[in-house]
Amino acid sequence: MLKLTMRSFDLPLRHTFTISYDSRDVQETLIVELQQGDHKGYGEATSNPYYGFTIENMTNALEKIREKIESTELTTPEAYWAEMQPLLADNPFALCALDLAANDLYGKMNGQPLYKLWGLEANNMPLTDYTIGIDTVENMVKKLKEMPWPLYKIKLGTKEDVAIIKELRKHTDAVFRVDANCAWGVEETIENSRQLKPLGVEFIEQPMRADDMEGMKEVYQRSELPLIADESCITEADVAKCHGYFHGVNIKLTKCGGLTPARRMIAEAKSLGLKVMVGCMTESSVGISAIAQLLPLLDYVDMDGALLLSKDIASGVTINFGKVNYSEVNGTGVTLIA
Repeated sequence: MLKLTMRSFDLPLRHTFTISYDSRDVQETLIVELQQGDHKGYGEATSNPYYGFTIENMTNALEKIREKIESTELTTPEAYWAEMQPLLADNPFALCALDLAANDLYGKMNGQPLYKLWGLEANNMPLTDYTIGIDTVENMVKKLKEMPWPLYKIKLGTKEDVAIIKELRKHTDAVFRVDANCAWGVEETIENSRQLKPLGVEFIEQPMRADDMEGMKEVYQRSELPLIADESCITEADVAKCHGYFHGVNIKLTKCGGLTPARRMIAEAKSLGLKVMVGCMTESSVGISAIAQLLPLLDYVDMDGALLLSKDIASGVTINFGKVNYSEVNGTGVTLIA
């Protein structure tokens, strides 16, 4: 029998974190623990107003099926996910937390890190970027200097986006990625791509509204920089829809329902010739360490969520100047310290 435990935490941020449609100083998160015998597996999902998921509705969704969660045998995480998905179809965030806990527990029960159980090797792993949220240019420069890094993701969505990048470029020779979080229009994206390319920008993430696929088609044909889908790629069904509109997809575990569907999405994206990125929320080392298991499969990764916190609730993978190092713990490598 499995034993389910749920805990919620307020994760304090180093700085106010602002993107084009949200701003916050604290991030609420739900930690799901699955225990079998002496082994405990941990999963995480953060609350998210944009997608409508709260600690309360995630907790309620899991509590409602507690009996099923605890009585279903964990033969494999994939079989376990298939049992739970129909019951949590309308709450992928809760499903994600449960799936990560099941994967972590499975790795610990089998005495291996998850990536090794999947037959992967810890080589050719991409560096993670570090995110600079929207702020005054002076504060954005301060954040660059506070965290010297080889690769930054810069959140944009203001009237001064190109000017911001020009100013930041004066202070670092790091690679930039820009994320407009749906804030731009067609001509704006095309013009911005032309101006941002010589400023050392690698790609543009989700420039336009998720539902403006007609506009994206034109941008895809005329952009001078690669385009990565985020809000346009949520579930497994969305991967194929992004083909011919984006050059790659950013998969988020919470949005798709965990590691189990994310691995299928990665395989499908690769089969379509799309670049693959996995992104994070502002989350603790529980969620970040789960993402790390996928690293050998990825072209790009954005897994700096725990670095944005002033205090973490778990230990797991560590990140040094963009490079991810696995912990000595099996499963996803997580130990809860809070």
